[in-house]
Amino acid sequence: MKLGKLILIPTIISEDSEDLTLNKNITNHLENINFFVVENIRTSRRYIRKILPKKNIDNITFHSYGKNDKLDFTKELLPYFLCGNDIGIISEAGMPAIADPGSEVVKFAHKHDIQVVPIVGPSSIFLALAASGMNGQSFVFHGYLPINSKDRNTKIKLLEKAVKTLNQTQIFMETPYRNNQLLDAVLKTCSSETNLCIASNVTGFNEKIITRSIAEWKCFKISIDKQPTIFLIG
Repeated sequence: MKLGKLILIPTIISEDSEDLTLNKNITNHLENINFFVVENIRTSRRYIRKILPKKNIDNITFHSYGKNDKLDFTKELLPYFLCGNDIGIISEAGMPAIADPGSEVVKFAHKHDIQVVPIVGPSSIFLALAASGMNGQSFVFHGYLPINSKDRNTKIKLLEKAVKTLNQTQIFMETPYRNNQLLDAVLKTCSSETNLCIASNVTGFNEKIITRSIAEWKCFKISIDKQPTIFLIG
C-alpha cells in the first residue's frame, strides 16, 4: 500500500512578499493537495487563494492545529494517509514546525512511517541569524521569554552568560505589541559590550536588521512596536 506524504509548505513572513520569497515547488504542492493541517484556517485560506486564485477553496479540507487546538491525528489524519493522499502543513508565518505546533504532526508522521517532505521557504529565525554577523555555528532558539519582568530578566542574564561562556548566539522573540518592553529589558539587563541584533519585518519592504553593542543601542532610537521581530544576542 502506498502511503501519502506529509508536505511542509512554507508561507510568507511579511505582507506581499510572495514573489520575493516563494518558489514554484510551493505552488505545485498547493495545486495538488486538498487536505491541510494549519495553524490558522482563515489565514491559510487567504494565502492559498492569493497564490492560486483559480483553485476551489470549497473543495479543500482544513484542520486547525494552533497552540490551543486539539486534533485526533489517528482519527482525522491517518486514514487519509493510508488512502495514499498527501497532507500539507501550513504555519501562520514562515516554515511549518519551527516555533510552531505543527511539529507534533511531524512526530506523528514519523511514528507511522509516513514520509515527511520539507519545502524550501523563508524562516525569519534563520534569515535573522545569517544577517546578524553572530555565531552561526553554535546557537539556540528560545522562543518567547517569560512575561513576568523578574523571570524575564533572570532569563536574559542566563542567555548572556551562555553567550560569554560558550560563544553561543541566543535567539528569542516576543509578541509584537510587547517588543519595546522586551528591548528595554535587554538594554537594562545586559552588559554594555554584549551585542544585540534586532531583525524586524524580515523580507518586508521596511525590513530592519541591525547589530550593535548594548552601549550603542542605548544611544540609538528605534521603535519596533507591533512589528514582527527576532532578537539575537551574541
